[in-house]
Amino acid sequence: MTDKKETKEKQKKEKETKKEKPKEEKKEVKKVAKKAPDFKIDVDEMLAVGVHFGHRTSRLHPKMEPYLAGVKNTVHIIDLEKTAEKLKEALKFIQEIISENKVLLLVGTKIQIKDLVKEIAQECELPYVNERWLGGTLTNFEVISKRVGYLKEIEEKKASGAWEKYTKKERIKMNREFQNLKTKFEGLKTLSRVPDTMFVLDIRKDDLAVKEAKMKGIKVIAICDTNTDPSLIDYPIPANDDAISSVKYILEKVKEAILKTKAK
Repeated sequence: MTDKKETKEKQKKEKETKKEKPKEEKKEVKKVAKKAPDFKIDVDEMLAVGVHFGHRTSRLHPKMEPYLAGVKNTVHIIDLEKTAEKLKEALKFIQEIISENKVLLLVGTKIQIKDLVKEIAQECELPYVNERWLGGTLTNFEVISKRVGYLKEIEEKKASGAWEKYTKKERIKMNREFQNLKTKFEGLKTLSRVPDTMFVLDIRKDDLAVKEAKMKGIKVIAICDTNTDPSLIDYPIPANDDAISSVKYILEKVKEAILKTKAK
């Protein structure tokens, strides 16, 4: 009788253990799911702001084919499910960079997005280039740093009133030089070393920036329209790089990801 009771008790315990294990596993899965970043990327929102519009079919770069959904009125349509997937990957990488106190440089020199680039960069405390990319910004960083240092020096002198001792004609000439330097280097004043990562908003317009980043082994995140080569980029985001609304949507997501990381 005792043996039968012991056997029944063992079997009961085994059943209870089996029932408990899946519950524990489920709890662990839930914990992991909570930790995963939620970037709230909505395909309908992207559709509304024109992220899906590519270029004419005649301008397609063959390596962008995997990111296409079809053609409408001779214009390629980008697959927004793939855009969402790639954008999440890029945002996750950006959060890692920021959490490790590494430097992200924002580059966008198209006339229509210059102000937007400056605004987002300043809100996120990022160095930026929103005017013409100067050759050697990364490959000849020491020279660029000296020019940035000179800009800071002139700025300090102007703020302290040291310019007052010069004649009006001299001050006009000095101010012209100051404005020229400010246009070129204003966004780089916080860049004390070569950046770890670069976010480029148009890789055709700023192809030199991408080339220099590759030469220096710097990771590149970029918006890739249908006329570009995504294989040049470490974290490509297939999207419309011409429409301000499209670029703004992506930059707002970048801003949210950065500010959330900094707030932790």
